[in-house]
Amino acid sequence: MKRYFLIALCALACACTSVKDNRPVLRFDENGEFRILQFTDLHYVYKDSRSDIMLERMEELLDFEKPDLVVFTGDLIYAPPADSAYLDMLSHITRRGLPFAICFGNHDDNWDKTNTELYDLVRTVPGNLFPDRGDNPSPDYTVEILSHGSDKIASLLWLFDSGTYLYEYKMYEPVHTDQVCWYYQTSKAYTAANGGEPVPSLAFLHIPFPEYRAELPRVGFYGEPVCDPELNSGLFNAMLECGDVMGVFCGHDHNNDYTINNRGIMLAYGRYSGGDTVYNDIPNGGRVIVLKENSRSFSTWVTLKGGERIDYQEYSRMQ
Repeated sequence: MKRYFLIALCALACACTSVKDNRPVLRFDENGEFRILQFTDLHYVYKDSRSDIMLERMEELLDFEKPDLVVFTGDLIYAPPADSAYLDMLSHITRRGLPFAICFGNHDDNWDKTNTELYDLVRTVPGNLFPDRGDNPSPDYTVEILSHGSDKIASLLWLFDSGTYLYEYKMYEPVHTDQVCWYYQTSKAYTAANGGEPVPSLAFLHIPFPEYRAELPRVGFYGEPVCDPELNSGLFNAMLECGDVMGVFCGHDHNNDYTINNRGIMLAYGRYSGGDTVYNDIPNGGRVIVLKENSRSFSTWVTLKGGERIDYQEYSRMQ
């Protein structure tokens, strides 16, 4: 998973313009909104009845919320064959013609495919937002959302590979320093290209970082301790300094779906979206985030079975 600073410099060189590749173009709608549906910790087991409730909830939420983009924040599968599981799960997205983005979790490469192999597989699926990874085994990347009326970059999504479990150290891997450097340099380039104003942004990753442990008022369910790395590599501090990220969305801890306001950044869990293949003590669902164009604001809530929406919040009111 290790990345090198040279990659950060290469990313910086192309950060000021929209990506010129075959990825879908994302754009705010005529109402100035862009709707994201976050699924996390699906832990899908191919052709296993314990995953039926996961597929049922995915279908229901996709039809009910009608997202502009689906973001998966890791641990999509939980058994071989990894390729069949990935393709079958993603077919529920592609048959609707929806774009989707993925950041890997600590369990995705535990089976019969590496993250590099999975990345290359996903790149063949219509609607994927993975960039060309070059020689990088699993790159961090950005997704640009354009204005409704022009090709101006109106908002930005950051997707990070938060690593795996380090068995020799008995701890989860922290986000690496070179990843933080990549984010910092690329964010500054986007800001410069935007006339010195940070581009309103959201970030997604699988494993929460230590700032999720802050003893602050919570909205949502807090059912287990934050399972974060013991080391803090400074990603949150970089976000504070850059001033672009409004909210961070993770998964990993199945019994948490809460949000906190930590120094003006919403730190949020997605709702556990999986079935009965792993531990879970709350009904499965998904988190919805609605970005507002020309505004440093968004709304978010959790949607459950039957379209029940809970814990509605507006970010602009948190500041």
